[in-house]
Amino acid sequence: MLSKHVCPNGLRIVLEDIPAVRSVTLGIWIRTGSRNENEKNNGISHFLEHMFFKGTETRSARDIAEAFDAIGGQVNAFTSKEYTCFYAKVLDTHKDYALEILADMFFNSSFDEEETEREKNVVLEEIRMSEDTPDDIVHDLLSKASYGQHPLGYPILGTEQTLASFKPDELREYMDMNYTPENIVISVAGNVNESFIKEVESYFGQFKTGKMSSGYNMPTFISDHIERSKETEQAHLCMGYNGLSVEDEDIYSLIVMNNVLGGSMSSRLFQEIREQRGLAYSVFSYHSSFLDNGLLTIYAGTGKHHLPLLKETITNTIDDLVRNGLTDKELKNSKEQLKGNLMLSLESTNSRMSRNGKNELILGRHRSLDEMIQEIDAVSSTSTNKVIQKLFDGSFSSALISSKG
Repeated sequence: MLSKHVCPNGLRIVLEDIPAVRSVTLGIWIRTGSRNENEKNNGISHFLEHMFFKGTETRSARDIAEAFDAIGGQVNAFTSKEYTCFYAKVLDTHKDYALEILADMFFNSSFDEEETEREKNVVLEEIRMSEDTPDDIVHDLLSKASYGQHPLGYPILGTEQTLASFKPDELREYMDMNYTPENIVISVAGNVNESFIKEVESYFGQFKTGKMSSGYNMPTFISDHIERSKETEQAHLCMGYNGLSVEDEDIYSLIVMNNVLGGSMSSRLFQEIREQRGLAYSVFSYHSSFLDNGLLTIYAGTGKHHLPLLKETITNTIDDLVRNGLTDKELKNSKEQLKGNLMLSLESTNSRMSRNGKNELILGRHRSLDEMIQEIDAVSSTSTNKVIQKLFDGSFSSALISSKG
């Protein structure tokens, strides 16, 4: 059962008691990511995430690591375009201890100047590692090709130049502006009863900040095309199409359609490009939903001499989808697959915590499993055709990384 509580300062707590398990996952969700940044501080959300693990007023970075190792727990964090999350998974008997450590990291991180400089080198290596992984960095290039100078076009990791400029005071100022109670959700899932909400509130229910973060500017999809030369064995291609926001009424129709296009091993792109033509080992499509828009991405990696045929095959696959829509079999199989994936994904406390935290943070509401299954079942040929015609209107962005010559 899911319980929700709003603290006096506006911070929200959601808790789902799952008595059949012996673990508890706790997550701190903050509605801030690379979309909240500008050209000068791009990457600060991700860097701040790193710095929370680098020591507090009473714990060193090693103390934090050893504290979770000593109880067999897991602690981690991630940053996206629109939110940041810190989370820990522990045995139910250690939930109070884990909560205390997460709160200490959140409120008392020291942002020591020496640790800040040391961690810059760590993130710099992360950026360089990403640059050495063309099938990863090509997705960042597609964001830039799709949104240009809008913050949704920024890389989450930032750049070497912006990273070098970060100072402890700048981290604190960014946190004051964006880590406001109204922007934060604490999500708890596992073998934990509703009384634990009071424990969470005792740490997070009273703090205040003096500033409020500003709203978002809606991006314009610009359909740019970016190519980068790099010594690689494969050519890495991404194509992007203007998608739907997370609250769009047709979002489930898009999810069903994408599953048929390139979201599974039986999808059209996988079968045509890999199985029938042998053009690529990795080929897939996915949709990223943001608060006010979205991006459908198609990715494939192939030998440079196969690139023209790869592009032609993708274009022909989309053209056929636009002309003829989904078959009845594809529509039925995609819906059943999505329902199965949905139910299987909810079997861990991590996934329950994530689902509840994200829904509360972004949507402010929670659909039951039965409601989501009804939404999937309601998808029809008419609704998927509507999405197909809207997305594939002839405009698209692209990013390509390949060797010269």
